[in-house]
Amino acid sequence: MSERWALAVEAEGDGALLVPLGPDGLPAGEVRREPDLVAAVRARPGVTRWVWRSTAEVYPRLLAAGVRIERCYDMEAAEQLLLGHEGRLGEPRSAAAAWARLRNEPVPPDPPQRGAEPGSQDSLFEPRPTVSVPFEGLLAVYAEQQRRHDRAEHPGRMRLLTAAESAGMLVAAEMHRAGLPWRADVHRELLGELLGERYAGGGEPRRLAELADEVSAALGRRVRPDLPADVVKAFAAAGVRLKSTRRWELEELDHPAARPLIAYKKLYRIWTAHGWSWLQDWVRDGRFRPEYLPGGTVSGRWTTNGGGALQIPKVIRRAVVADPGWRLVVADADQMEPRVLAAISRDPGLMEVAGHPDDLYTRLSDRAFSGDRNHAKLALLGAIYGQTSGDGLKNLAALRRRFPRAVAYVDEAAKAGEEGRLVRTWLGRTSPRAVGAGDAEEAGLPQEEAEQVPEEGGSAGYTPGYASGNGRARGRFTRNFVVQGSAADWALLMLAALRRSLAGMRAELVFFQHDEVIVHCPVEEAEAVTAAIGAAGDEAGRITFGETPVRFPFTTATVERYADAK
Repeated sequence: MSERWALAVEAEGDGALLVPLGPDGLPAGEVRREPDLVAAVRARPGVTRWVWRSTAEVYPRLLAAGVRIERCYDMEAAEQLLLGHEGRLGEPRSAAAAWARLRNEPVPPDPPQRGAEPGSQDSLFEPRPTVSVPFEGLLAVYAEQQRRHDRAEHPGRMRLLTAAESAGMLVAAEMHRAGLPWRADVHRELLGELLGERYAGGGEPRRLAELADEVSAALGRRVRPDLPADVVKAFAAAGVRLKSTRRWELEELDHPAARPLIAYKKLYRIWTAHGWSWLQDWVRDGRFRPEYLPGGTVSGRWTTNGGGALQIPKVIRRAVVADPGWRLVVADADQMEPRVLAAISRDPGLMEVAGHPDDLYTRLSDRAFSGDRNHAKLALLGAIYGQTSGDGLKNLAALRRRFPRAVAYVDEAAKAGEEGRLVRTWLGRTSPRAVGAGDAEEAGLPQEEAEQVPEEGGSAGYTPGYASGNGRARGRFTRNFVVQGSAADWALLMLAALRRSLAGMRAELVFFQHDEVIVHCPVEEAEAVTAAIGAAGDEAGRITFGETPVRFPFTTATVERYADAK
């Protein structure tokens, strides 16, 4: 039996069309119609890779029947990557669009993103409006995609990226079905502690109302703390000039309204993003099931369709509690992006520094910054994120002397961006030709580091200040893109390796964001899960970047509550 089969679900009913594929990607037998999709897949355990239009269209039905797929090829995910590689990011990526391009016919737009339906386990996978594509059309699209992979700058890497992205689609579907353990009773207790009583009519809870009164009293006028323009105007009337209401700017103020305003903003976000309405909408049967979108950003980072899964406040994480007799294994990749820079630049000195599992910045400071860890960290992050003036310029000069190839790598990416050229991650994910607001936002520093690197010309906070069409701004974007995007490539392969290791256990992958994974497992499997995560990180490093001395260690904690991992 061929190890690779193409499969399409029928437009109506439970049937499916199938055909074995040869090494060239072309049909190697007759197309067969099976009346039951699940039975058709179960009857072919020797198939190691299923080729289909979209994982979201097929896999949830299989999971619901207890059928787990080892590997797949997601045509629509592949189309997105190939369009980007060809400098056509933004063109419709559906199978129908690819089929139309093959026949030189008008290309239909992609169907709109279906809004998330809170609380429904299968909401992500309900049929959405699509343009019908015959099975022979899907086979033709797949064959053409194989030829386009062959024409890529690095065909082997591009094929690996497509396989990794397809694996990510499987992981996303499985995590959605498993769900993140969530104690609604604990969540409600937290909201009561933080926000106070709820008032009838859906108005602000007591604590927010009290803080709003404190802000207004301190400013001598009625102020809506949830309206930035109102806040800036009120401070101006009090003789205080604010550029924004960002936390770091408010923390610098010596004004009695600053403290309650900062407290209000923090609690207001919890109330609106993870308050009682969120809990009612998104948590069912002890699980929060976000709808993950692999490759949701241009750099390859994941997003979610509703639910705010990737921005769970630390205090709310107390509601993420393992089932009785189970534990959460929470793992953070240590200093992932600097280690990725070492691997993609092939800088001998930086690879040696990143070849140890202990703190990278301490080793870096011992090499080039006289033991000053903070300067070492600022220098390396400044090189990645484009902070190249003031103290950053001096730090960068020291970094360039010791690690010239690493700095040259990101410098060249920035130059390419400024000149309007495309840049690629190590595996071939490609930057957009122009930088839009969403692209700029995702290229900023991680939140925990954002307030440590000063903005150019400023003293605190880091705001890239990108603008579409601005060459220098685009250069700062592409400088970061080659590192952050390559880190996303690595993360996909780490997830794929970890998923494979967990296949024989009861453990389930239940959460992923950028550089963090959570596995929910029986207590007795926790040690094996921890070992599997570490092994997956190193395996992904070898597969993604080849044989280098760079290590990709994790800080791992086995806890009952997510909040206890930090």
